[in-house]
Amino acid sequence: MKKSLSLLLFLIVCMKPVAAQPHILSSQSFQLTQTSASAPLPTSNSITDIIISHDTLWLGTGKGLSRSADGGRTWKNYYNTPEFGKEDVSAIAVRGKDVWVATAHSVERDNTSLPEGSGLRYSSDGGETWKVIAQPLDANNVDTLFWNAKSTIRALGITTAINNITYDIAIAGSSVYICSFAGMARVSNDTGKTWKRVILPPDNLTSISPNDSLVFDLSPSGGALGLQNNLNHRAFSVLAENDSTIWIGSAGGINKTTNRGASWIKFTKQTQTNPISGNFIVGFGKQKTATKNIIWAATINASDNTEKRGVSFTEDGGISWKQSLTGEFPHNFGFKDDVVYVPTDNGIFRSSDFGQSWIQTGSIYDKTTRQRYTQNKFFAAASLGDTAWFGGGDGAVRTIDNINTPFGSNWTILHAAQKLPSTADTYAYPNPFAPDDEVVRIHYATGTASAAKVTIRVFDFGMNLVRTVVQNASRESTREHDELWDGKNENGLLVTNGVYFYQVVIDNNEPRWGKILVIQ
Repeated sequence: MKKSLSLLLFLIVCMKPVAAQPHILSSQSFQLTQTSASAPLPTSNSITDIIISHDTLWLGTGKGLSRSADGGRTWKNYYNTPEFGKEDVSAIAVRGKDVWVATAHSVERDNTSLPEGSGLRYSSDGGETWKVIAQPLDANNVDTLFWNAKSTIRALGITTAINNITYDIAIAGSSVYICSFAGMARVSNDTGKTWKRVILPPDNLTSISPNDSLVFDLSPSGGALGLQNNLNHRAFSVLAENDSTIWIGSAGGINKTTNRGASWIKFTKQTQTNPISGNFIVGFGKQKTATKNIIWAATINASDNTEKRGVSFTEDGGISWKQSLTGEFPHNFGFKDDVVYVPTDNGIFRSSDFGQSWIQTGSIYDKTTRQRYTQNKFFAAASLGDTAWFGGGDGAVRTIDNINTPFGSNWTILHAAQKLPSTADTYAYPNPFAPDDEVVRIHYATGTASAAKVTIRVFDFGMNLVRTVVQNASRESTREHDELWDGKNENGLLVTNGVYFYQVVIDNNEPRWGKILVIQ
């Protein structure tokens, strides 16, 4: 879910003030004994965030939180536990033993599916116990905030969790910052008991300080309440460079404070000689090398037609910016010493010369399992030693990146699948599936004592042969397998909507059958 373009566009168009609802803030505690046992894979193939802290790997997924303390060999999955339920994870932040996780889900309103924030989870002991915190809400439609005695700032009250999803979190000392887009930027200094709105400059100002006389509306949208609409209050990303220096990205630019929010300066495409590429800030990254301290930003075009998609980075604290990867839609950043990784809509990009040149991943193929990564879009990147990790809509992948093993020369794909009840069973997933933007996997096991020959065919409802997926392919008996069908017939054309049957033949044994529903 994190930072998908379709959801961003939906929120930009549809975000409106709503009637006041009761203020809710609750917390509960649960023990780790209620979480799942160690598993060989994460629960979900939809990876929205990857955080690496020391030797621990954290994944935010479409089925909750996953954690590995052994380099990805085994995982503790928090899906369907009392503290996480069946929620999607939209953001993670980790600092030492402190772990913050934001969750979300979809709800139906008037036959329309809407995104809804479902709060945060906080652990002070590295994930052993958790406190559940409701999505921050306001009691009133409009509040008056006091920046100083000379200022009057009216603030839109966010009274519903609909469209109010936390997309990024940062920990700065005893403070935690969240960016919830429709819910604006907020900070808590008491581990989530209370939340304060972060007062950022409005669209018409490039800075605010305690001595200013300010009159503006803290509001990401206007609407019936008559408030001023400010794109810069649609906060979406946050980075704690240190305990005092915080960067917040919005739909209106980059905001920076060096004094814990007492004052802010804003950087935009229109206000600097060497500016960022675009004012919609999807993500941040901090790269610290032996010689450089660089802040990276995923900078997307917002409302000005001179803005462009790409990455922007600064080595001087935001005074000037360099632009790179122009035209690509980046989502986040990962780093390994002098190397920067950028997950984008068009695959993974890697630079070892601070953005002067890039290499791009081609086909991602796991030689051991014969799995192929089937999507171009990636949302997350991180590195653990010489291992680079990436996540997207088709699972997590990793590759070694060092002088002996060049980046991308050997991939491992972590693709979750439900274990077969028996070796005589088979199933296809996702099912239904839409072949215009995904593939279906036919899952099976040989059930033989040694390697076997496998043939898989797809038939239409009239039992006419549509496609031979594999024919007399040798498959080992020691694990379960996936074979991919792209929804095309033997002539390379996408099939029409309907019911299709597939046949799995192992050696000369009795065929196994399954059904696939195609819906586009």
